[in-house]
Amino acid sequence: MKTIFICSVLSLFIHISCTAKHKQNTNLAFQNDGVHEIYTAKTDSNTKNIQVALLLDTSNSMDGLIDQAKAQLWEIVNELSYAKCGHHKIKLQIALYEYGNDGLPSQEGFIRQVLPFSEDLDEISKQLFALTTNGGNEYCGKVINTSINQLDWKKNNDHLKLIFIAGNEPFTQGPVNYKDAAIDAMEKGVTINTIFCGNYRQGIDTKWKHGADITYGEYSAIDHNVATVHIATPYDDIILELNNQLNDTYIYYGNRGAQKRMVQQEQDKNAASYSAANAVSRTVSKSSGFYKNKSWDLIDAAEDESFELEEVAKDDLPKELKEKSKAELKQHIAEKSKKRKEIQQKIQELNKKRVTYIKNNRKTEESNLEQALLNAIKKQGEKKSFSWEQ
Repeated sequence: MKTIFICSVLSLFIHISCTAKHKQNTNLAFQNDGVHEIYTAKTDSNTKNIQVALLLDTSNSMDGLIDQAKAQLWEIVNELSYAKCGHHKIKLQIALYEYGNDGLPSQEGFIRQVLPFSEDLDEISKQLFALTTNGGNEYCGKVINTSINQLDWKKNNDHLKLIFIAGNEPFTQGPVNYKDAAIDAMEKGVTINTIFCGNYRQGIDTKWKHGADITYGEYSAIDHNVATVHIATPYDDIILELNNQLNDTYIYYGNRGAQKRMVQQEQDKNAASYSAANAVSRTVSKSSGFYKNKSWDLIDAAEDESFELEEVAKDDLPKELKEKSKAELKQHIAEKSKKRKEIQQKIQELNKKRVTYIKNNRKTEESNLEQALLNAIKKQGEKKSFSWEQ
């Protein structure tokens, strides 16, 4: 009887242990499964994503297109930052592909994923400015298919999931039929928008419009060789001075902190290389909710509930902060955070006046990459309860 009792207890213990271990393993597997992480699932209910995959033709004739992308990135981000969707937090993720360039691997279909979905606006800018053009074969169906399969698209169709493909060769080229690629996109709730760099009618004849129509996307034709016109305003100099003050609020940390701080400064210079007004556009983006750098900036990191300042080693801090106590460091972060919010608020207030000035002084509506993207995003966003207000 005693033996039976002991065996029963042991069996019960083994059963409980195995069940607990199975549950733990199940939870770990669930947590490690990208889109289905427990934390992500929880936050996703409060967040609406705008996922934009840019597929840019980098063949010889596309220098103008790449220039427009570089020159217009920050105005696109600024306009998207005004998105509203009820009480949801809006998150912007941008992915970047290049195609049609002989310098890319032929076995991959002359396609390269430059950047997977990212919220790091500095990194997006850095990669855009690194793009160069070269002659090649433009396989539209192939690059669409690749982006559909490679990217971490949200599974819930309440999110705004968009592909923008821009180029000037027939949409029918390459080993993957664009119709099949479009059907794959539809199955994931992704809308394809096509931007033909050339004559509107020619884009229709070469199936660019049909490529968009299959997924109920937008077709646009632009003059990609027209230089972007940046309108200077009376508020620009003040905003640029505020940008200098804003940069002073960043406290880098970690192995790559100093490097990422340099990238931030480099992208300020890249924006300014087009015009002072473009540098202003970037400054406005840096004052928006989309510009977050918690991976290397202590101010943004401290806003994350899961962040533990105590886990940051002194060696990972800037030289002038290494000797501060944790209490002193927390106080320093709080002061910088307060200052940053004040500066960002001033930039936003000045930007409202700036936007009004630009609207009143813009002579014609331009047909360019920026307008093609924004028109499509707003139109398709409205179908999913997004609104656009400054």
